[in-house]
Amino acid sequence: MKLCVKLGKPATEAYDFLKKVYGVECLSRTQVLEWFKGLKEEREEIEDDQRSGRPSTSKTDANIEKVGEIFRQNRRLNIRAVAELTDIDKETVRQILHTDFNIKKKVCSKMAPRLLTPEQNEIRTNICADILQNIENDPNFLENVITFEETWVFQYDPES
Repeated sequence: MKLCVKLGKPATEAYDFLKKVYGVECLSRTQVLEWFKGLKEEREEIEDDQRSGRPSTSKTDANIEKVGEIFRQNRRLNIRAVAELTDIDKETVRQILHTDFNIKKKVCSKMAPRLLTPEQNEIRTNICADILQNIENDPNFLENVITFEETWVFQYDPES
């Protein structure tokens, strides 16, 4: 194309020439016309110009800090909830968590541990208090505890 420009050939003739030489693998007509125009203006770079469009305004230092603060306060929030709280796009929140905070796994409320109901919490507290009392009454109590791994234990019932 540089040769065609220096010889003063029109862009369409340069396109026809490239089409004959490269066939199906030739650049598109519009791309050839753009490159031809750039070479006529003595442009040497082959990179595309910056395109017009709205720049990304969501990923700012303030928004990164805001997402980090919310996520540190409650890790059980999913991306959508963080996006709603910060009024930032979900994809931007995902990118911030992935790149800036190095969180590779999905943030999902289903992965968080389940909270106990007040009744369950009271039962566990009573069980722990009973165990502590047994340990105080019998110092050898823990020696009678059998630990095992991934084994089914059935209660013996003489009638069955």
